Amino acid sequence: MDNILLSLVILLPVLLFSMAIHEMMHALASDQLGDDTARVMGRLTINPLLHIDPIWTVAVPLLLLLSHSPFLFGAAKPVPVNFNRLRFGAWGGAIVGAIGPLTNLVIAAIGALLFKQLSPVVDSTLYEVLRITIVLNIGLFVFNMIPWPPLDGSRVLYAFAPQPLKEFMESVESIGIAGLLIFIFLFQFSGFGNPVGNLMVSLVRTLAPGLLL
Repeated sequence: MDNILLSLVILLPVLLFSMAIHEMMHALASDQLGDDTARVMGRLTINPLLHIDPIWTVAVPLLLLLSHSPFLFGAAKPVPVNFNRLRFGAWGGAIVGAIGPLTNLVIAAIGALLFKQLSPVVDSTLYEVLRITIVLNIGLFVFNMIPWPPLDGSRVLYAFAPQPLKEFMESVESIGIAGLLIFIFLFQFSGFGNPVGNLMVSLVRTLAPGLLL
């Protein structure tokens, strides 16, 4: 099978599995901290079909893969959380926000451990499965931890940000998709994406030395 085609066949299930666990952990954390909104809406599940966003879950990662990007990232349909119901105030929100990306980091670490133990042959199916698992989940971890609303990292920043910064983030969050489009523009064309990409590559090489990007 052609390498690109093999990568595409592997990417979708790995992406869906990784994002489903990411979103399920958001839902589980919010439920444990006092807000059952996600559980009531059926999002406390590993079923990927309930977490898919057509653009961010499918189109963006596929575009990055086809463009030979050294890193992959994407996003699922956000888990609904009523942050006013969470225990520990903003810190409860930080826990809910951080748990999803940290789950992706754990998945990447498990993939790296298997890569080290199994030493798969380059371009084999197993090699591609582990490569995509590691690179994708590192991408999900780093990208989602960027503190720009509505990314998960913004919830961590809310916990200790000074009031003027909180008000700025709230204003960005209030404009919805427009705020995300501004971020994408900055990420792609301002050079902001370069250090983020370098961080992703460094993490991959730290976890899995010898993995070809």
